[in-house]
Amino acid sequence: MATTASSRAAQGAASPADSAGRPTEFDAGPAGTTVSPAAATAPGERSPFARTAELLAPYQPGQPLIPLSLGEPQHPPPAFVGEILSRHINEFRRYPMARGIEPFRHAAANWLSRRFALPRAIDPETEILVLNGSREGLFYAAIAAARYVTPRKGTPAILMPNPFYPAYGAGARAANCETVLLPATRAGGFLPDLDSLDEATLARTVAIYLASPANPQGAVASRNYFSRLIALARRHGFLVFADECYSEIYTQSAPGSALECAGDDFANVVAFQSLSKRSNLPGLRVGFVAGDRNFLAAFHELRNVAAPQVPVPLQHVGAAAYDDEAHVEENRRLYRAKFDLADEILGRRYGYVRPAGGFCIWLDVSACGGDEAATVKLYREAGVRVIPGSYLSRPQADGLNPGAGYIRLALVADTETTAEALHRLVKTLG
Repeated sequence: MATTASSRAAQGAASPADSAGRPTEFDAGPAGTTVSPAAATAPGERSPFARTAELLAPYQPGQPLIPLSLGEPQHPPPAFVGEILSRHINEFRRYPMARGIEPFRHAAANWLSRRFALPRAIDPETEILVLNGSREGLFYAAIAAARYVTPRKGTPAILMPNPFYPAYGAGARAANCETVLLPATRAGGFLPDLDSLDEATLARTVAIYLASPANPQGAVASRNYFSRLIALARRHGFLVFADECYSEIYTQSAPGSALECAGDDFANVVAFQSLSKRSNLPGLRVGFVAGDRNFLAAFHELRNVAAPQVPVPLQHVGAAAYDDEAHVEENRRLYRAKFDLADEILGRRYGYVRPAGGFCIWLDVSACGGDEAATVKLYREAGVRVIPGSYLSRPQADGLNPGAGYIRLALVADTETTAEALHRLVKTLG
């Protein structure tokens, strides 16, 4: 039986910042109590980065600080970015179209066909929309889905893995839907157990979020997993929101896409992509969503009046980025080198296993006093800043928090800094 709980997520009055003053993600709130989805923000509904900052505020780093808490890519951006922006500088005078400029939509559609074994090519006119980064798309998609699906049998619900990306919870609350938290634990390969979903829950589901590769654990869904999930979505009339923003960060096998398993019409399935991780352009705020044309038509109508649009010069950069794979392979090479270091330095400590995708490491520190204690110890003694796993997830109705006892490290720094941080970690935690 699925574990259900209300999750109340919102941005709040101001965006929190990490220790370097950079804006951070907002967080979804506590789960495990029965609260109206439209309830006001609760005290625990806060950014995991703000919570970590408060946890560490009484202390000073014991060594020069190495922040591994924020998943902000630090590799160089593609060399062509500046030249393209300069060439299109006058187009900042144009209001962007919500659908996106034709060169960007065609470049993104062509990239999807080259990268994935799709049942057919994506139609750039009807099956793709530009996004102001994947995060805003993931948020607004929940609102569009709640309006799009047929009436649900019971309280409308949105399903999401636990731990989860905070935008999922924020979208569910904004859509006035109850959240259903699906524990993503080691026992289940860090993916939600589809067999745990009962008919009553599925009948009231509006959408399910699934990140593959997963953040923070790096798990990748198989074709069989995607196919089973899509079959459930079609039988019960809900949408699959496939968050694939980490799909290009891998060190062994290339992850697949939910679109590969969605059939000729891509019905009930949309995939979200971003240039933040793939091309080291988190500040560009360019991504896209592709798939089910009927849902995307409704999604476009909402975004056309409510969502932030993408400046035209940035879309030209995005088009060039999707047309080039050389910088992406170099990016993977750099991550591969850092995971080679993690294999060597961490070994099998803390349950470490090289993730199938993404650039995060999910370490079990339950034997080191728990995730908060380990986070404080690493900061005070080693100057290494990480995120407690319990801050990235929420307690289930049974009181268990799937992230408790873990810490997340984002291997976004350079190779030398990463090696130093990992050596400090092992020396400090033992």
